Amino acid sequence: MAKATGLSPASVSYALRGMQVSGETIERVRRAAAELGYEADPIARALASGRTGMIGLLCGSLEDLWQQALAVGIGRALKDNDRYALILDAVGDPARERTLARQLRDQRVDALIVQPVDPAAPFWAELCESLPVVSIGDALAGARTAGEVVFDNRAGVTLALEHLRDRGHRRLAVLTPTRASTPDRPADVHVLAEAERLALDIEVITAPQSPAATGVARGALAAGHRAFFCFSDSIAYGVYAASVAGGLRIPLDVSVMGYDDHPMSGLLTPPLTTVDWDIDRIVRAAVGAVVDAADGETRHRRIVQSPQLRERGSVG
Repeated sequence: MAKATGLSPASVSYALRGMQVSGETIERVRRAAAELGYEADPIARALASGRTGMIGLLCGSLEDLWQQALAVGIGRALKDNDRYALILDAVGDPARERTLARQLRDQRVDALIVQPVDPAAPFWAELCESLPVVSIGDALAGARTAGEVVFDNRAGVTLALEHLRDRGHRRLAVLTPTRASTPDRPADVHVLAEAERLALDIEVITAPQSPAATGVARGALAAGHRAFFCFSDSIAYGVYAASVAGGLRIPLDVSVMGYDDHPMSGLLTPPLTTVDWDIDRIVRAAVGAVVDAADGETRHRRIVQSPQLRERGSVG
């Protein structure tokens, strides 16, 4: 390889590991490697560099379709950066999230991307001392993260509630995946404050990000609710199913809003009004931050993601 590129063996070694050489040199060596059919031994590379090439991805709940799409995007983007994702699912459980995060650290992943179930949990501060961590959605309270791609939930909640109010709704059911054990998630805090500011009568109800949300929605409909703000499009799909089963029409009888603009939301009848967080930009920002952190970059990155209202046909 050194002979083919005209570089020293040390330079070739560094280039194959993406270390201490220019981008031009890295590309030159990789092009030569491809032409020669050369493949680096991943175990030898890990031993030499102290890195595994693995990035942990800890998802809050992979029952949620938007988080599935996020995991797919991150996995592909990491592969484009010669990294591999080790994807684990916290199933919405703070205790499981804590256990899995520590297991990923003990398995020597180079860094961790997390969409936290409990962003205020004390263990994050300890974990971030031993592993570069990039959070998506919410910042990790009291932790020195390598980066964070946080959602402007205040703006997102305001967009949703003002839209429902402007369409004449004053009594709302807010369906959230947040459990009673994690009451301090920013979006849920903001929805209470904004409801008070807008003089809205809301009932916050915990619902899973899965087909089981249909049962929760059925109960809310039976209690007389006819306007829903769902903190996940996956939950909103449950409201659609419960409305159809109850002989109720969207948007004539029931109004529904989502919160993450999954691609399926535009295919419903009627299409779902929701809040778009630009998943492609989130993937690029999170992967860029975690790759830099895994390579030793110490500069903290904070990206605040702004929302856009996707007004469709589900709010009457």
